[in-house]
Amino acid sequence: MSTLARGALKDGDMREAVIDTTAIADNVQHLRRLTNAEVIAVVKADGYGHGAVRSARAALAGGASRLGVADIGEALALRAAGIDAPVVAWLHAPGSTFLDAAAARVEVGISSLQQLRAAAAAADSQPVGVHLKVETGLGRNGIPPAAYGDVFAETARLEREGRIELVGLFSHLSNTSEADDRAALARFRVASEAAAAQGLRPRLRHIAASHAAIDLPEARLDAVRLGISIYGLSPFADRTSADLGLRPAMTLRASVAAVRRAPAGQGVSYGYLHRAPRETTLALVPLGYADGVPRNASQGGAVRIGDEVFPVAGRIAMDQFVVDVGDHPVAVGDTAVLFGDPATGAPPVEAWAASADTINYEIVTRIGPRVPRVEVHG
Repeated sequence: MSTLARGALKDGDMREAVIDTTAIADNVQHLRRLTNAEVIAVVKADGYGHGAVRSARAALAGGASRLGVADIGEALALRAAGIDAPVVAWLHAPGSTFLDAAAARVEVGISSLQQLRAAAAAADSQPVGVHLKVETGLGRNGIPPAAYGDVFAETARLEREGRIELVGLFSHLSNTSEADDRAALARFRVASEAAAAQGLRPRLRHIAASHAAIDLPEARLDAVRLGISIYGLSPFADRTSADLGLRPAMTLRASVAAVRRAPAGQGVSYGYLHRAPRETTLALVPLGYADGVPRNASQGGAVRIGDEVFPVAGRIAMDQFVVDVGDHPVAVGDTAVLFGDPATGAPPVEAWAASADTINYEIVTRIGPRVPRVEVHG
């Protein structure tokens, strides 16, 4: 078992998320070979909780050529950290002017004629790079088919004027079923043909995120947007990270803060969801829902301490939870690992996701800022 699963935290530290940036780089390299398309590494939401800047640098080192974020503020944070690789941001507030994006050479996803004109108006000495997003059945944002003619014609005009540069045409899949995704891909081809009819030649067509990039080869097109997979987590319910050749990059752990012997019948935490069925030892783990540990995983989550896995006993509170370790010799300062790379002996993050009736994406992304990120390499 690795030191991530067994080693102690630094003196004075209660909790930490260890981020293995080598794992991120290796995952990108592996996926890039698999997909044989340009990789847009998605580092939105602070790199799915791993840290946007460190994740971006690791992904670029692994062979990604472009970064994806949700909003312009996230893109500007990457620029402020000195990252000059191409970045595309695709979700915008009503009335966005795109001036900050243009000044920082951030590419913008465009979902309407209004956004297109705003992007063109923000151009200064260089055109603004845009990716036109088309609606192909997900029911979120994107240019609807009825507006293709007007938007594509205006794009062609603005490109001729040097106000914009059409970098990409893109959409998103639902991952509902292979049939649904193929139907969306067919709609995307219709949009691509409509764009071509207006003389548009986007450099990148991209519709596949991790799920389709791995499982639907015909959706890879010119580029793939890889999110959850670069962090070493599987987008599939029936395949693990190891099945996909990926290595989880985050290990969440804490030092046991208190240990007490409890008599049979002892109530534990708020609401006494758990009462000790026998004399037992209770260990306190200083992580709670303020740190992103889901409260609704109470009575279902588990942690590894030493060579054993122990269940959460009672309600997960804001700052802490309790595990019932029975008669095992657990001491203050021992390391409790909530999740990490199963190859190191850590529980998989999917175990916590199942306990909370959610997905692995949410568990890692919700780990809060009170938890220090400790970067390691390999």
